Amino acid sequence: MTGWVVCGAVLVLASAFGLLRAHRDGRLRVKDGAAVRLTAADLGGELGDRATLVQFSTAFCQPCRATRRVLAEVSGMVEGVAHVEIDAESRLDLVRRLDILRTPTVLVLDATGRVIRRAAGQPRRADVVAALGEAV
Repeated sequence: MTGWVVCGAVLVLASAFGLLRAHRDGRLRVKDGAAVRLTAADLGGELGDRATLVQFSTAFCQPCRATRRVLAEVSGMVEGVAHVEIDAESRLDLVRRLDILRTPTVLVLDATGRVIRRAAGQPRRADVVAALGEAV
């Protein structure tokens, strides 16, 4: 009987964790703490005139490919928005500085390079467009 209780408890906890993760994955939210500013030298590419979408990815990350397509489409639709992709494995200094824990991680920067929004996981196109509305 104890085995069934333990099994049930593990199943409930795993389901709760899965639901929480699915709810939070890809949500663009405001990062707590001091405002972080990134420069063109930090990114290895130019900042956009109005906003910049920064994507941290790795070579074998499947959601990174889909995120790349979404961000490229959005940056193509909105004038003055740049999309910069950074290989997390080759820029560990920046990954540590920005506390990037998983890929893909997307940062939305305003024209000055200040981080406005941040998402861990693949963001939805509508959420990216809404975050750009705040950045510009």
